[in-house]
Amino acid sequence: MNGAESMLQVARRAGVDVCFANPGTTEMQLVAALDAVPGMRAVLGLFEGVCTGAADGYARMRGIPALTLLHLGPGLANGLANLHNARRAHSPIVNLVGDHATWHLGADAPLTSDIESLARPMSGWVRTVHTAAQAGQDMADALAAALRPPGQVASLVIPQECAWDAAGPDLPAVKVPAPAAVQENRVQAAAATLRQGAATVLFLGGRALRARGLRAAARIAAATGCRVMHETFFARLERGGDLPVFDRLPYFPEQALGALGGAADMVLAGTRAPVAFFGYRGGASSVVPDTCTVSVCAQPEEAVEDTLEALADHLGAPPYAPGSRPERPAAPSGALTPDSLCQALAAVQPPGAIVVDEAATSGFAYTLFAGGDPHTILGLTGGAIGQGLPCAVGAAIACPDRRVIAFQADGSGMYTVQALWTMAREGLDVTTLVCANRKYRILQFELMRAGVPEPGRQAARLTELAPPPLDWVSLARGLGVPGTRVDTADALVAELRRALAAPGPSLIEALL
Repeated sequence: MNGAESMLQVARRAGVDVCFANPGTTEMQLVAALDAVPGMRAVLGLFEGVCTGAADGYARMRGIPALTLLHLGPGLANGLANLHNARRAHSPIVNLVGDHATWHLGADAPLTSDIESLARPMSGWVRTVHTAAQAGQDMADALAAALRPPGQVASLVIPQECAWDAAGPDLPAVKVPAPAAVQENRVQAAAATLRQGAATVLFLGGRALRARGLRAAARIAAATGCRVMHETFFARLERGGDLPVFDRLPYFPEQALGALGGAADMVLAGTRAPVAFFGYRGGASSVVPDTCTVSVCAQPEEAVEDTLEALADHLGAPPYAPGSRPERPAAPSGALTPDSLCQALAAVQPPGAIVVDEAATSGFAYTLFAGGDPHTILGLTGGAIGQGLPCAVGAAIACPDRRVIAFQADGSGMYTVQALWTMAREGLDVTTLVCANRKYRILQFELMRAGVPEPGRQAARLTELAPPPLDWVSLARGLGVPGTRVDTADALVAELRRALAAPGPSLIEALL
């Protein structure tokens, strides 16, 4: 057994069974080990950002790491944007990054770089393997680091000789730390604050947006009359069925301040106090009113769901009783607009769907349609675009029994369009809905907010995706995914119903 095989053996024993890979010469021993170690599924991404984004989607749905296999510093650098999103989502991921043999580093070959320095900003844990005999323990430590609550990115740099040299026979176990227990003093303090009723806001994020956390929050609201809101950019949100629906904090800072208006106290559960996405002239970083006091009930790394349930019990809250279930919206007809597009998707999505939302400006209305069957929404956590299509790949591999819908803006989709090829190769049940407004619409909004309501020719050209117009149908077909184009709400509903009922990947380009 060599070092590469020992690392994969340790990962398999820990339950890790997927590796999203774009390898090169320095990773060939690891590539060979994928055949030598049974049970590890290797998935090729044609761009490293597809690999890292897929690992993010997989981790959000499974709660365990996938591996990525990346080629030296440049390969890792190509995947950093989606590692940024994964870091913000607290997704457990282990990156395996090959490096030159240590005796070759001094030659300063063309692909030599400081890999640890590249990895560190997007990783919570970084290490370089020093010997093949230690490689298995390094893998165990990387997995334990990735799984440290609430989850993080771990990057392991592997010089070539540490992969090909002989390893020891022992395979260490992975010691997974448990989340911090409920803090009773914070539960009591939160209860006292929340009893003030409508002047208080219970602000949810992280694992508080799973079913248990949402139901506990509804009990707390019933007992106290407090308002409940959740973070704007969540990693995962459960919706539909009998789950309660809470308001999402608006994106723009003045709207967020308005939504929190009148709040005297905010209690955080699973997230931090909200801030503006960007700093605007004359504005402030915080979107919490100056008159509002912020306290913490549960940190993201703590047992958030247990804490919310303990808080509800401490308040003497009644058992969760679902309110009137929101009706599934009717299928729209007529012109295709951002609102009718969102309504169409909500009207026809199947039970158990996983919706990966990178629809940007075209998808603002989607979460307003809360009715229908239970489903999961994966959001854009870090703002680095190009997340949607890769994240859908990972979610589909993590949950092969559930239909995945990639709700995708056209501009950001072009950053990682190669993910469509992986969907085709792996036969994934992913329906991609492209919101084709042929603009970077968010930049047009931001130009207006910057005081440029009528941008000049150069500024306009930097916010428009035509001419030439992107042809998503041809792009999809060229990457092995059948595609079609619609320009009315009626046609969109019909194509969605057809695509969602058929196995394998498909793409619908919705012209807005």
